[in-house]
Amino acid sequence: MLTSASLFTGFVLNAVVALIIVRGIYNSSKPHKSYVITFMAFNTLVFFVMSLLTSIELSIGAGFGLFAIFSILRYRTNPMPAREMTYLFILIGLPIVNATLNTGVAWSLLVLVNVAVITVLFVLEQGWGFQYEESKRVIYDRIELVHVDQRDALLTDLRQRTGLPITRIEVGKLDFLKDAAVITLFYPPTGSGWGGGPADSESEDGGEE
Repeated sequence: MLTSASLFTGFVLNAVVALIIVRGIYNSSKPHKSYVITFMAFNTLVFFVMSLLTSIELSIGAGFGLFAIFSILRYRTNPMPAREMTYLFILIGLPIVNATLNTGVAWSLLVLVNVAVITVLFVLEQGWGFQYEESKRVIYDRIELVHVDQRDALLTDLRQRTGLPITRIEVGKLDFLKDAAVITLFYPPTGSGWGGGPADSESEDGGEE
């Protein structure tokens, strides 16, 4: 049976783990205040909801109704990036595990699960054993350089214009009427403010410099 002491202890452990993930791992590379608030708020609320469900007898209808609250919550903002969505999923799922194992007899398993999650996230964020690259889609005006025989000249021109260490490119849509081509640039992470992630936004590369 869940007691006030075990509830408080479980809450502290869950909060500490959430802070390590949000402050020590997520926020260390790409801080974003609004996401931090969302992560911590959801994590805390889900823990108490799950603790309530596991400590008292509720009907199936009441249990589903309680969680249905989350299904009607919609943020009227831009779609959440994949990285932030992953952290949100983890910080919602983790308190469910913590509340379920917070029985006073499964503390070793509880600690092991939390340490494993923190370790995996830390390793992935450090990029150990992985090679990452960022991408950017641009509209290019010198369409004569898109020819397959001019690939070296095209790379040189793009590197000079953008200042990015471009390693490879992918040529997309060609518009010979407007003398323009859509090109996706790939380059190592630079932290230059260009932004990473999928090349899902187009930026115009101006005319001759």
